[in-house]
Amino acid sequence: MDELAGSLSSALLAPEEAQAMRAPGSTDAAVLLAMFGHPASPGLVFTERRRDLRRHAGEISFPGGRQDTAEEELLATALRESHEEIGLEPAQVEVVGALPPVGTFVTGYKVHPFVGLIPEDLRFRPSPDEVAAVLLFRLEELRAGFAMRRLVRRGVPIRTPTYVVGEHLIWGATARILADLLERLEALR
Repeated sequence: MDELAGSLSSALLAPEEAQAMRAPGSTDAAVLLAMFGHPASPGLVFTERRRDLRRHAGEISFPGGRQDTAEEELLATALRESHEEIGLEPAQVEVVGALPPVGTFVTGYKVHPFVGLIPEDLRFRPSPDEVAAVLLFRLEELRAGFAMRRLVRRGVPIRTPTYVVGEHLIWGATARILADLLERLEALR
């Protein structure tokens, strides 16, 4: 790991340490926070899910999904799902750490976030079955789009952290994971 990746890694947890942490949720899932442009102008890769999907339709999320079997390592889940959803080859990812798991309130997932560096100029191949678009947002525009907002979900008003970039709203577990990452990166500045 080079020195720049090492400094990023120092703000994160070791994947094994993060996996051992408790969080609400009965179904394990994993996501990849694929970071490009580090350290000069870092950004993250997100997916916009198709609007006709049964779960999380139209939402902005990190590539990832449910663990296939209990034998599958959670990091392997994040890398497999990223490959399936956006065509990101696992060999193109330098995993530098992880964040604490986050529980989802409605679906009951325990989401394990892993952070990896990727080359800046990658071309993605979104899965037409799941992904409407691959979105690349710089950390600065994400920080600028932060606000606590009142949203109504399933008829219930909630006050939650959100990020807006253009017409894209990031909320829920994705926003909570993003907030944790941005807070940890702020400590490196």
